[in-house]
Amino acid sequence: MDYFPALKPARLVTRYKRFLADVITPEGTTMTLHCANTGAMTGCATPGDTVWYSTSASTTRKYPHSWELTETQNGHWICVNTLRANALVREAIADGTIQELAGYTSLQAEVKYGAERSRIDFLLQAETRRNCYIEVKSVTLLQQNKGYFPDAVTERGQKHLRELIKIAESGERAVLFFAVLHSGIEDVSPARHIDARYAELLAQAQQNGVELLCYKAQFSPAGLSLKKSLHVEL
Repeated sequence: MDYFPALKPARLVTRYKRFLADVITPEGTTMTLHCANTGAMTGCATPGDTVWYSTSASTTRKYPHSWELTETQNGHWICVNTLRANALVREAIADGTIQELAGYTSLQAEVKYGAERSRIDFLLQAETRRNCYIEVKSVTLLQQNKGYFPDAVTERGQKHLRELIKIAESGERAVLFFAVLHSGIEDVSPARHIDARYAELLAQAQQNGVELLCYKAQFSPAGLSLKKSLHVEL
């Protein structure tokens, strides 16, 4: 996934109201960015970090600049725009990077499914294969040299696990895909210390046939791509 036009850097002053962040450009101009990440963003939004932002061509947006990447003061890169996770996974499926998901002829996004009225991120289909339901989660929390998900209690994430368990029990493929968007993360575990119920459901999901896939992004201001398969440790 390429950034066009290229991202520009600024220094983070503060993030506030969940959706906004103030930054200072190298020229000394203060401006406000839109932040698409509604999560806790623990470790991703420290004042003084370098923010890399995109600019929309739209003339109707109140905040035309969007926070895309964080370059931390200790050299880590983090994609904080959670909307990019699905785009990266879709691209990696299409170009064959994710071998576990190869061989399908149809990909649909945001398909309604499940008893709890959910929407699956991706549905893969082929005439001679089982349907494959894929839920994508963005992983950016790094603590004590380990990656964790989630970074806050997530009832929505718990619901998705319940839905995937039912899909697996029905005989279809159910996949929980962790897109690691932090350069410092080398393995991923459920964050029991943050959401114990999610950790319990994740273990239950794996026991009931839900597949856990995890791939890490390769970073640059010019673009992102999913390249490296990582281990999920329950």
